[in-house]
Amino acid sequence: MARYTGPVCRLCRREGAKLFFKGDRCYSEKCAIERRPYPPGQHGQGRHRRSDYAAQLREKQKVKRMYGLVEKQFRLTFQKATRKKGVTGEVLLRMLECRLDNAVFRSGFASTRREARQLVTHGHFQLNGHKVDIPAYEVKAGDVITLREGSRKIARILESLESLERREMPRWIEVEKAAFQSTIRQLPTREDVTMPIQEQLIVELYSK
Repeated sequence: MARYTGPVCRLCRREGAKLFFKGDRCYSEKCAIERRPYPPGQHGQGRHRRSDYAAQLREKQKVKRMYGLVEKQFRLTFQKATRKKGVTGEVLLRMLECRLDNAVFRSGFASTRREARQLVTHGHFQLNGHKVDIPAYEVKAGDVITLREGSRKIARILESLESLERREMPRWIEVEKAAFQSTIRQLPTREDVTMPIQEQLIVELYSK
């Protein structure tokens, strides 16, 4: 499956928001969007009039890139959200937050979602005692994510757990660092998504 392999800080500047592709660097003054808060390219600092469609497209691209999905995955997730009860935009965000790779990232086992997806794919985690290597697996309330015994000395995971205090922990996840596990206390709500996302623009874009 094709994925973007270019400079990731360029994507943050393009979307005008921190997408947290570089872990701790994104929380420091070295963050590219802090140093150059304008779109990349020679015309990045020029004035731009944005149409309604452009605003909707950029919002969709921002959220898609934030959670590390390609267009087909994101569209299928949106279609599933439309078939569920509730406000479509909020259901979409809840489904994205409940992805296993995002839950691993939110638990502090990885410094980025991209790193979390790789760890899940390589089979470093168990869900309720069973190995699950599907990043898109949807976690549920009461699920327990555990780092496998043989993976508890991986330096990147230990470094990420050590920096957990610098990150904002979601209330819907309870982390036990000593046991290398986290518990999904409840399904996330709209208030738990603290990133500046206007999900209604995504709904409008796909409803055309």
